[in-house]
Amino acid sequence: MAISYKDSGVDVERGYQAVKLMREHVKSTYTDGVLGDIGSFGGFFAMPKGMEEPVLVAGTDGVGTKLKYAFVADKHDTIGIDAVAMCVNDIVCQGAKPLFFLDYFATGALSPETVATVVSGVSEGCRQSGCALIGGETAEMPGFYSAGEYDIAGFAVGVVDRKKVINGKDINAGDVLIGIQSSGVHSNGYSLVRKLWGEDKAELEKYDERLGGRIIDVLLTPTKIYVKSILALIEKVQVKGIAHITGGGFIENIPRIFPEGIGCEIDTKSYEVPALFKVMQEKAGITDKQIYNTFNMGIGMVVCVAEKDVEATISQLESTGESCVVLGKTVKGSGVTLL
Repeated sequence: MAISYKDSGVDVERGYQAVKLMREHVKSTYTDGVLGDIGSFGGFFAMPKGMEEPVLVAGTDGVGTKLKYAFVADKHDTIGIDAVAMCVNDIVCQGAKPLFFLDYFATGALSPETVATVVSGVSEGCRQSGCALIGGETAEMPGFYSAGEYDIAGFAVGVVDRKKVINGKDINAGDVLIGIQSSGVHSNGYSLVRKLWGEDKAELEKYDERLGGRIIDVLLTPTKIYVKSILALIEKVQVKGIAHITGGGFIENIPRIFPEGIGCEIDTKSYEVPALFKVMQEKAGITDKQIYNTFNMGIGMVVCVAEKDVEATISQLESTGESCVVLGKTVKGSGVTLL
């Protein structure tokens, strides 16, 4: 008896339908550099002109176990924003403008409607960051994922003129760290988040007074994309370093931008930590150092500038809709000291 590919669990017709449904979302991200159309074996993008020595900057990431809450809520329209944000927020830290993005979506049994909804979020993330979605992969892998579950990851490429690369080498003791507000947990620390709140849909759909919303809605808030604000800032101010506060929180990520012999002091009372993080710390029973080593604590990006540029930096960030705070300063030494 003949056994078809469909009999083994892979229905190529569903794949064709998924491509058809996502085409409009993908095209909405196209910029001047895009060459060709969706469906080719590779995506083409023309290098921008006007740079003396263009350097490509690439980043890749996923969404992690935040996906579990998308499955519980059966809400798939924002998780793609997270996938884009985690990549483009990384590459803009080097001063690079994101050019294009590719996504990878894998599931056990393909639902064209679900993948198209996820890609609508990817497209929204690309529009927010000004980059084009020029390709991707949709993989149907029967028996590999639980029913109704999937994984998504992404890959972004940006460009910066070599003379404008931001790498932290000019950071000195006495420089100032400015924190830019996050939209919530973003996409890191969800293994702990899930331990604290569980995965019971009825419980997650309850309104929480302290959080100011339904728990599931708060936890699925998409990662903020800082690209346009950061690119506008570096045109106005000499930014010495930029840290994207992801897994590892303040403790791991901020020192990544410092040259040897430089550490920092963070004034944890310089801003009001969002209630979400206070609730999590209470529920987990962990120390300040532990929670600042896990979550972004309401600060999604940290920029380092000379003291003379603080006022101009805050003014420029606020003009692009960001909320920011003087978070601390650099000192001789190493690591992060929480005050």
